[in-house]
Amino acid sequence: MSKIDIAVVDYGMGNLRSVSKALEHVAPAKTVLVTSNPVEIAKAKRVVFPGQGAMPDCMRELDARGLRDAVLYAAQYKPFLGICIGLQMLFEHSEEGDTAGLGLFKGSVKRFATADMVDSNGDKLKVPHMGWNQVYQVNQTESQPHALWQGIEDGARFYYVHSYYVQPDDESIISGFSQYPKRFTCAIAKNNLFAVQFHPEKSADAGLQLLTNFVNWAPN
Repeated sequence: MSKIDIAVVDYGMGNLRSVSKALEHVAPAKTVLVTSNPVEIAKAKRVVFPGQGAMPDCMRELDARGLRDAVLYAAQYKPFLGICIGLQMLFEHSEEGDTAGLGLFKGSVKRFATADMVDSNGDKLKVPHMGWNQVYQVNQTESQPHALWQGIEDGARFYYVHSYYVQPDDESIISGFSQYPKRFTCAIAKNNLFAVQFHPEKSADAGLQLLTNFVNWAPN
């Protein structure tokens, strides 16, 4: 295949069909390819790195398929969107299985602490954090929100399924947060990379807008 507009990385652990179908919906004129071939990922103009499941399994499968270098290269040099574990894997270490990540960003992946899982009414909250929650945008520059937040209301609701969250050492990369019940980072951005803990492909209009923004994004 000579032209690949968007490669969706297949390492056996992602919600691939939902992600690819959502991208095809917002960008019908673009070529969207679900692939486990590092050569095709290298050819693609932009890359989506989704993930579901346990961190140890995801890292093992990524390496078993020879995709580590292709993902790291794309994350540094192409418009890149990480989703769910595709966000968590970018960091140095996860508490889930005491697993080393890709180390692109300094920081760790933490489990929601059982002692904190009580809301303002004293009711117990469940882990995993599952369902809709508000996302609050963080302006990383003084002038305007990130390009991927364009057309999305601050506090819009997105869909989550996760027990772990990222804790970046560098707070300047934080582009969004939610609360469950405490504040946690749900989006990061740096240069050509944007990654989120929620699932835009399952998040109705707000999620489709974010995917549209990614397809049209031209990072400097």
